[in-house]
Amino acid sequence: MSKIKILPSLLAADVGNLRGGVLRAAESGADALHIDIMDPHFVPNISFGPDVVRMAKAAAPELYRNVHLMMLRPDRYLAPFAEAGAQTIQIHVEADCDIGNTLIRIREIGLRPAIAINPETDVIRLKEYLGIVDEVLVMTVHPGFGAQKFIGECLDKVRWIRARKPDLDIMVDGGVNGETAAECVRAGVNMLVSGSYLYKQADMKKAMEDMRNV
Repeated sequence: MSKIKILPSLLAADVGNLRGGVLRAAESGADALHIDIMDPHFVPNISFGPDVVRMAKAAAPELYRNVHLMMLRPDRYLAPFAEAGAQTIQIHVEADCDIGNTLIRIREIGLRPAIAINPETDVIRLKEYLGIVDEVLVMTVHPGFGAQKFIGECLDKVRWIRARKPDLDIMVDGGVNGETAAECVRAGVNMLVSGSYLYKQADMKKAMEDMRNV
């Protein structure tokens, strides 16, 4: 398991100045940028496409791009996001595709494969994929919208995963702030996605430093 990493979520940035949101994350010392891609079939919302990933790469090429595909058929979009500059692609265990084959394809095209799970989904569904991913994302809110309340019960999933894979990267996304971050890390998380909390701070760099210190 690597050091604690903090990833601002671009979904919470000013939609009228997404490039500024990318630069702000980079200049504040983010370990990576989390980019949520939503289709209206998997979640009740629509967000970004490959062009936003491409923009992020052009704006801050040194800032790692972690791309979360909240899509019913992520298998159909691997190439466009890879070409746009994604470096990790996360797909959901609840997606309507061959999950194992899609994860293998992500690695074959040179990217880091990751699996994500929603709050209501039984963690046992991850078991068959833990050996072929580099990272697991445990959603701590219901996907689709930012600024939701943290669901602490989801950390039971983190504990279950960590007990089986001591060296696996485990990420949480949803309601992560200066208080819940410590709770997540105690459960076994080493990658923290934070959107609304970080982007609303006057000093994002200090907020991330405070989160690491906590």
